Amino acid sequence: MNTQKYTSLLARPQDISAEEVKELDAILEAYPYFQSARALQLKGLKIQNSFKYNDALKVTAAHTIDRDILFEYITSPTFTQHEISGLILQNSEAIKEMEVVSENVSEQVSLEIDQQLKAEMKKAEAILDPTLFERKGSASEEGTLQKDKKEATPEDTLKLNEPLAFQKGEKHSFTEWLKLSQAKPIKREVVSEENSAKDQEDKERKFELIEKFIQNPPKIQPTENSEKKKNLAKPFTKPSDSLMTETLAKVYLQQKNYKKAIQAYKILILKNPEKSGFFADQIRAIEKLINKES
Repeated sequence: MNTQKYTSLLARPQDISAEEVKELDAILEAYPYFQSARALQLKGLKIQNSFKYNDALKVTAAHTIDRDILFEYITSPTFTQHEISGLILQNSEAIKEMEVVSENVSEQVSLEIDQQLKAEMKKAEAILDPTLFERKGSASEEGTLQKDKKEATPEDTLKLNEPLAFQKGEKHSFTEWLKLSQAKPIKREVVSEENSAKDQEDKERKFELIEKFIQNPPKIQPTENSEKKKNLAKPFTKPSDSLMTETLAKVYLQQKNYKKAIQAYKILILKNPEKSGFFADQIRAIEKLINKES
């Protein structure tokens, strides 16, 4: 890579290619503290949605003097908003070659309407009593859908290989992730108050209720008086629980600290009851992953 090409990448980092990322890897092997090259490398890996991104971010943090600047960079709109430009570049040639066939427009619209109607009918059959709305072939179609649903692996559900997407307000999660990447997690119990035992019992009791919810998820009907929402985690969680985020739960998951990951999602259920179904699915996927690896 010559100077002119490198300068061009600095001006338009969103245009970086996979081949240019490899060239940057070679440069960084010779000059590990070349900050602008590391910034371009991270940008390229992020655009590619590469599984190498998280490891590259750790190495960059190790070679960076001020990690606050690094955090500001990876959470900036310039760094994160690349999907649209990437899609335009990827599909620009295909767009040029598109042909419009006017006589088939009405037939295509009719076909799309039929497909939408069939989709809505399937939704209705899933919600309403199937014994009252049974059609020929509905059982086989339902069986096929269930089979497709069961084929999803825990890795797919948890999205283990995707780059961690830190947000502006998640600096604690970023710092915690860096700490965990430097050493293996240490199981440690800290007793700071006399009533910590009682608090722990309260937390375990709440977690038992969550376990019952996970095993037998109820159908929750929305209530009319939902204007004032309370933080259900506040009375019985430690102060550090207020810093729990989905990203931090994923951090624990990528470190294979499954126990902490499950606890993190339980805390998130208490903090965000409206997303309890999603978090419960994540916990079930982690439990499947544990059984798979054991």
